[in-house]
Amino acid sequence: MFFEKIEEKITPIFKSDFPWDSLKLLKEFLNDTVEVLPSNFPVNSPVQESFLLVEEEIIPLKELEKTEEGFFYKGELVEGALIHAGAVFLSKKIKFEKGVIVEPFAYVNGPAYFSEKTQIRHGAYVRGSVYTGKGAVIGHTTEVKNSIFMAEAKAAHFAYVGDSILGKNVNLGAGTKLANLKFTKKEIILKYQEETYKTGLRKFGAILGDESQTGCNSVLQPGTVLGKRSFVFPAKTAGPGIFPPRTKIK
Repeated sequence: MFFEKIEEKITPIFKSDFPWDSLKLLKEFLNDTVEVLPSNFPVNSPVQESFLLVEEEIIPLKELEKTEEGFFYKGELVEGALIHAGAVFLSKKIKFEKGVIVEPFAYVNGPAYFSEKTQIRHGAYVRGSVYTGKGAVIGHTTEVKNSIFMAEAKAAHFAYVGDSILGKNVNLGAGTKLANLKFTKKEIILKYQEETYKTGLRKFGAILGDESQTGCNSVLQPGTVLGKRSFVFPAKTAGPGIFPPRTKIK
């Protein structure tokens, strides 16, 4: 297939040759893997005061000194996840690696795993069962559920990412929608080179190979698999189906 194995941390959830099978196993994997946040981590109401989460310690931002080198606490450099006031968390089954930033008014449910330097921007809606690799971006008013972002994958502006996988360095243009449910609500079945693949999924959005890009206001239909370095031009509709690397849909 066109999509390589996922990075080491979540490789175990791949049980077959078909990458879409990972979407069936993602929630269970995250529930088994992600530890519960500390008891004083705020849930079910907006965060009242910005803080840095350093391992299991919550350090209010007002107690930190910010320099070009980073945050200092009592004279020592500390690294953690920066959680801004106004963000809302509905679960403690969330992992934040160092350098993660959650901006004001993001709305986050678990289970979820956010790798180093992930950005969850203002107004993002993370509905749960989400994994992000290093440097990923879930952007302003972007909605994500049951999806995997590989390293540096970005859905930075007004996107919908449902039951989908974004490969490394994928970039979704503003307004991109990865639709995940057919009008008929039937199983997603893919065809490629006279082969038929029953996915076993009624909800399945898209898989975008490494370095693929979509233009603004593009739509990928349920069951769209793009090979590496493919492009979907602005305001175009792609899929459904499997497309080889370097495909240009315009």
